Amino acid sequence: MDQGTHEKWMNVALEEAAKAEEIGEVPIGAVIIKEGKLIASAYNLREANHSALAHAELLAIEQANKKLGAWRLEGCTLYVTLEPCPMCAGAIVQSRIPTVVYGAQDQKAGCAGTLMNLLQEQRFNHRCEVISGVLEEGCGEKLSAFFRKLRADQKRKKQDLQEGR
Repeated sequence: MDQGTHEKWMNVALEEAAKAEEIGEVPIGAVIIKEGKLIASAYNLREANHSALAHAELLAIEQANKKLGAWRLEGCTLYVTLEPCPMCAGAIVQSRIPTVVYGAQDQKAGCAGTLMNLLQEQRFNHRCEVISGVLEEGCGEKLSAFFRKLRADQKRKKQDLQEGR
């Protein structure tokens, strides 16, 4: 696929991330494409679902499994706004997704090349093609802005408590 196609689908993943942000979730979105068609889309729901497992990638994988009636997602491409964490990278490998495209690097938990690369680990029986940095600036800024606002809100609440408001 060409850069324009990758950007098109990453923009759809960014739309999913915006849905997460609207409900106070960390704005991460994911979509899965097969044969040029959207088969799954999801966004983080960890807070809403009270579940450590409700990452955008895992929710999208589950949707795609149901849609295709298979656990193997061969021939699919996963687009995600943030580099997958260890848990998501493991699920990606286990579901046999051949291509992963992500936007921003995750300096704290990235397992598609930043901290380690579980998606291309030679000892596993499946490896993914990894394409990084697609719309990286927009993906990263969405997350940075969310956390800046969260910190400012927390600081304001703390000040209000100290001032008896």
